[in-house]
Amino acid sequence: MAFQSGTIVAFCRTAIAVILTASLAHAQPQHGIAMYGDPALPPDFVSLPYINADAPKGGRIVTAEVGGYDSLNPFILKGSVSWQLRYFVGESLMARSLDEPFTLYGLLAESIETGPNREWVEFTLRPEARFSDGSPVTIEDVMWSYETLGTIGHPRYLGFWTRVESMEQTDERSVRFTFNIEDRELALLAGMRPILKKAQWEGVNFADSTLDIVPITSSPYVIDRFDAGRSISLRRNPDYWGTDVPFQRGQHNLDEVRIEFFGDETAAFEAFKTLEVNTNREFNVARWETQYDFPAARNGDVVMSVLGHERPSGMTGFVMNTRRAQFEDWRVRDALIHAFNFDFINDAMTGGAQPRITSYWSNSPLAMDHGPATGRVLEFLEPFADDLIPGTIEGYNLPMGDGTERNRAGTRAALDQMEQAGWTVQDGVLRDEAGNPFSFEILLEQGSSENQAIIDMYTQALGRIGITPRIATVDGAQYKERTDAYDFDMTFYRVAVSLSPGNEQYNYFGSESADQPGGRNVMGIRSPAVNAMIDRLLTSESEEDFVATVQALDRILTAGRYVIPIYQWNISRIAHAKELRYPDTLPIFGDWPGWQPDAWWYEE
Repeated sequence: MAFQSGTIVAFCRTAIAVILTASLAHAQPQHGIAMYGDPALPPDFVSLPYINADAPKGGRIVTAEVGGYDSLNPFILKGSVSWQLRYFVGESLMARSLDEPFTLYGLLAESIETGPNREWVEFTLRPEARFSDGSPVTIEDVMWSYETLGTIGHPRYLGFWTRVESMEQTDERSVRFTFNIEDRELALLAGMRPILKKAQWEGVNFADSTLDIVPITSSPYVIDRFDAGRSISLRRNPDYWGTDVPFQRGQHNLDEVRIEFFGDETAAFEAFKTLEVNTNREFNVARWETQYDFPAARNGDVVMSVLGHERPSGMTGFVMNTRRAQFEDWRVRDALIHAFNFDFINDAMTGGAQPRITSYWSNSPLAMDHGPATGRVLEFLEPFADDLIPGTIEGYNLPMGDGTERNRAGTRAALDQMEQAGWTVQDGVLRDEAGNPFSFEILLEQGSSENQAIIDMYTQALGRIGITPRIATVDGAQYKERTDAYDFDMTFYRVAVSLSPGNEQYNYFGSESADQPGGRNVMGIRSPAVNAMIDRLLTSESEEDFVATVQALDRILTAGRYVIPIYQWNISRIAHAKELRYPDTLPIFGDWPGWQPDAWWYEE
């Protein structure tokens, strides 16, 4: 899909056009740090540009989630935790602006300082920083948090810790991290780890999942009350220490953030229609256009807001687990993509209104060119040419259906590819030469009616090539346990990518994370080419190299046929109570986690 050629291109160029040496001047403490160049906001900025600094305080927001939870600790692997808690109960040294590609401003830290080549980074704590119980945030808390999260915390924290050569207290309120590899992004990542209260966890196994311990943090919200598996209520801390920190000014205006849990999407939507839940994020455009004619919407109590953003599409669809023998062959994965009748499914689900995701960075200037690789992209890929899947260098496009239910061309292409891989239809069943049927299981989480509807249509299409998949629908706890252990053949998959990809790509696609429990390399990629592109991302010294590297990585992943892509959401559709308001100015990253409700307020 075409991207906006004005704002987003200028934004991306600002992010990556400055070569690494531009940061060498940062030899003294700064108020913020950018991946490339300097932060956009000056040291004396008053508030973030997309925030209403005069927003009133009060009111509440109530959101709906399908499933449940059995833990209140979002910083470990064990247990099922409401995903929002990670954003609400984990304050860090620095905080990310949603209006810049990758820029951090001081939060718990009043300043940041780096070495000439960012081989080390040092943070100085604000003296006024306090935990919700009133106790001061200390360097001891900071160092304990980093070591604990980096050794027994959630796997997302482990990669950074392995790249830390040393951590030392350099002053009463200062701590320095020295790195063991050349990686400019580490100085920023060091500022983004949640800081916990060390004393709370003395004599307690931090890695155990429990509802008995509510983490004490310095965040604006505290967990006020909860009904196990059914609801969580977070209360704005009236004594929050950071109200006047420039980054926080005008944010966290709602007195209560409440999360209600439901058994399925239908029950959640019914709760919204009666305003038991007062905000609803709609991902289905057909439902948005046809099912919001209920009394609260008709009389104006519910407002339907359509919000734009300029983020890459990321990848959403159904992922194939290459750890399983039946998905090792790229031709099999290609066949299953051909069998997926996207045009028909999209028409049935969205009225054909949602464009298809065409690659991991589609809808952005970082997206791959679908023709043959040229220039720097080709140069970066050529050393791995013998091992790359066909289409990576030659060019690759997702197959297009004819819009009919039978999709004869897609069916023929799928059968041809399966035959090349050694599978043929025998008595109506796809079998190998030994007569073994091709079989796999599709794992779904209970309550996801949209995914179930898509899979129902996909199952019918698979029947035309002699495949009858098993469908396993499990509750949220089982789903998390199985996906954390990669105990699935195919399942729903979503990964968000940004205009400033970096170290997180190791967790998403790096070989080291392929067998790490709870990691994000869900498809199990083990590719030297992928690893090399991620390495290059972190050491690129020019705009040309950075863009070419992302486009090369995009080619490897897309042509790898690991995921059956569905449609993308280039806008956000949020229906909400009329009292819930948001700023007129939207950040470049638009409706990103944390923007709602952090930037919203309640006004009669």
